[in-house]
Amino acid sequence: MLNRDLAQAVLDAPSACAEFKQAAQNYINSIGTDKETEAAEMLIAEAKEDIAPIDGTIAFFESDMAKQIFGDEVAAQKLAHAKEIKADGAIYCDCPGCIAALNIINKKNMF
Repeated sequence: MLNRDLAQAVLDAPSACAEFKQAAQNYINSIGTDKETEAAEMLIAEAKEDIAPIDGTIAFFESDMAKQIFGDEVAAQKLAHAKEIKADGAIYCDCPGCIAALNIINKKNMF
């Protein structure tokens, strides 16, 4: 079955959205029940939906919305970081939520 620690990482990630966290909690709550497989599949689907491609992350941090949310300085720092990791070959954002999503996607065969 999907590893409990992978689901817990979602709950611990401040950048994971509410729906992703709910899917992780549902999975944890289902462990050992006849709903576990279904909950794992829902968690994997949510991970695939929520993981942010690096190009989208860059576009976001270039936007006025990012500047409004984070302020000009922090948005610029996050933009520079996203460009740096893309230059190093990153395909996805490396925030805790996206790392948790990628780990779930990569380990989805743990059923």
